[in-house]
Amino acid sequence: MIGAAIEASVAGEGYRRIAARLGACPDTVRGWLRRFVERADQIRAHFTRCVVVLDPELGAVLPAGSDVADALEAIAVAARAWVLRFGPGDPWQIASVLSGGVLLATRASAYSWAT
Repeated sequence: MIGAAIEASVAGEGYRRIAARLGACPDTVRGWLRRFVERADQIRAHFTRCVVVLDPELGAVLPAGSDVADALEAIAVAARAWVLRFGPGDPWQIASVLSGGVLLATRASAYSWAT
């Protein structure tokens, strides 16, 4: 659900509309999106490193037009690298595994992979 919200936001949809479509509280969706925006550069860097580890020959993660879109692109490319190495999987479940389950954690101490 969080991944769908992030994708919709990058596509230009507002948090209230996303919340209504997903059946989630607007404040919750806004929090997810705010944390993703605040951490976009760290997220992009982390998932770009994951791409290199999973498949060094896959190539560069190309810029997608904004920090948030770049982070989303890095997650997508890392998920593709995972699938090529280990087989099919849901991209957001793969992102959860690669982030240790704390992609949008509310506690900074849970976010140690980004350092």
